[in-house]
Amino acid sequence: MKIFLLILLILVVAAVAGLWLWRQADQSADRSAVARLMAFQPATPERFDPALVQDLPEPARRYFLFTIKKGTSLYTVAQIAMAGKFGMGNREAPDYAEMAANQTLAMPEGFIWKMNARRGRLRLSGSDTEQWTRFWLMGILPVARMGGNLDHTRSAFGRYVAEAVFWTPAALLPRPGIVWELVDVNTARVIVRHNGMEQAVDVVVADDGRPVQVSFDRWSNANPEKIHRWQPFGGYLSEFREFDGFRLPTRVEAGNFFGTEAYFPFFVAKVSSVEFPR
Repeated sequence: MKIFLLILLILVVAAVAGLWLWRQADQSADRSAVARLMAFQPATPERFDPALVQDLPEPARRYFLFTIKKGTSLYTVAQIAMAGKFGMGNREAPDYAEMAANQTLAMPEGFIWKMNARRGRLRLSGSDTEQWTRFWLMGILPVARMGGNLDHTRSAFGRYVAEAVFWTPAALLPRPGIVWELVDVNTARVIVRHNGMEQAVDVVVADDGRPVQVSFDRWSNANPEKIHRWQPFGGYLSEFREFDGFRLPTRVEAGNFFGTEAYFPFFVAKVSSVEFPR
């Protein structure tokens, strides 16, 4: 019996040590992802001149003139701190958990979103990037580990192109790979092409140019069949504040099946800071 207990103890210790090392490897990968994305920040960016957008469709021009003040340094990589709620269920049973997160966004290269959530005594933490989804339950059990395939990459690309509309408008100024089109008097469409992928995002702007609604078709398996397909995604932006010359939303609500009766805003966040590290 003593030998059995000793072997069992050794196995438990080995398992715990293995999980700890696995967790450390994830955290190391997170740090590397942040460093890689930060390297895309322009060292000496040009400053915003309205002439840069004078040839764009009128609602797109309105969007840029609102979100970027004249003379603002055009930094394209942002770090965003946020808190709010994250739905782990569906429209009928949202199962919201309180969450806090930090994100590094470098469109079109990628992003990393590091989140901690809690619901009662349960704790969920981990990260989401253009390459992986890795979350841990109670900091010790690996759950929701996905990525490393085209489906994940394509879905993530839609997400961070849309989020650039929220938080890094300078990354969407016209250049090779980025085209703006007119949809209607208050809606512009940005089309981003990068590494063989293409994503279109529609931006609805108010009279003063505030982007109030974002929508797009996202490659996703967030459906009852759990099959990857194009389906509507989007949300609403509000409570704008100025950060280093950029006027950005600090409240974001977004979810699947946007614009339909099945819309589920699983992501509701309040932003506390947006920084453009040099």
